[in-house]
Amino acid sequence: MADKGPRIFSGIQPTGGLHLGNYLGALRNFVELQATHECIYCVVDLHAITAPHDPSELRQNTYEAVAAFLAAGVDARAHIIFNQARVAAHSELAWVFNCVARYGWLDRMTQFKEKVGKHRAKASVGLWVYPNLMAADILAYKAQKVPVGDDQRQHLELVRDIAQKFNHDFCPKDEPFFPLPEPLILKSGGRVMSLRDGTRKMSKSEPSSMSRILLTDDADAIAQKIRKAKTDALPCPAERDELPQRPEAANLIGIFAALANKPQETVLADYGGKPFSAFKADLAALTISTITPIGAEMARLLGDVTHLEQIMSDGAARAQAIARPIMKKVKELVGFAV
Repeated sequence: MADKGPRIFSGIQPTGGLHLGNYLGALRNFVELQATHECIYCVVDLHAITAPHDPSELRQNTYEAVAAFLAAGVDARAHIIFNQARVAAHSELAWVFNCVARYGWLDRMTQFKEKVGKHRAKASVGLWVYPNLMAADILAYKAQKVPVGDDQRQHLELVRDIAQKFNHDFCPKDEPFFPLPEPLILKSGGRVMSLRDGTRKMSKSEPSSMSRILLTDDADAIAQKIRKAKTDALPCPAERDELPQRPEAANLIGIFAALANKPQETVLADYGGKPFSAFKADLAALTISTITPIGAEMARLLGDVTHLEQIMSDGAARAQAIARPIMKKVKELVGFAV
């Protein structure tokens, strides 16, 4: 893998049902980062088992996630794509970090509290220590940059805390072993919200399939979902200050701007005062031209699981080659007799 700049690590969960929000918020940026960074991209299947799951679905969803990376334009020869479970360093380093991280640090993690709500006692221990595994994902490769969304910023701060404490506890004062990874602020595609409720994030868990555009949707499905997307009785907004009071309109304007790589102000100027029917027709055409080639390529790739297995196997071998000497030094610093 050529050294193109700072090393980054990022991953996506193999939950299935990858959608437009995943593309604009992650996959598109992952493709662009290849030109300026050394990229390690992971399907985080170890994270996926922190909640109840179907093993056969997990396997298929892993293939789908790898296919999505490739179909979106990630170059598996120049960079690395693999699934987490193939590289033991993630689990090994996570255990070390379970013993480095403090209970109080994890107790402050708001995402855990939001996920479990009132059912904390029934949550898996894996979900509780999820941030320590995330730290291992990043630091097993000494990644210097991590693409993060707003919901992951607190976890990255914990990664830095863990790295700092490990360095303090096990390294000479002037020879820290782990870097303190920095957040990588990505080009924003805007937060993609549900097509049925502009106050809720687009998600595969929403009951209505009309709330989301899947990367595997065909042109007819995309056109129908956008045509039936919730709006309001007013024409398209013309000014940004209208958007906070019109969440559904704001969502569609944001999606158009992101897909067209235009400022929202340009979209508002082009469509302000026009009926939503005309705007939706253009948005549907733009979405179809962007998403359907990705869906078609994903379908082709998913028809050749042997090829996807080879991509993951090769990626894992290259990832392991990076992580192996790092883990060897960790074991030496901790005092393991290995």
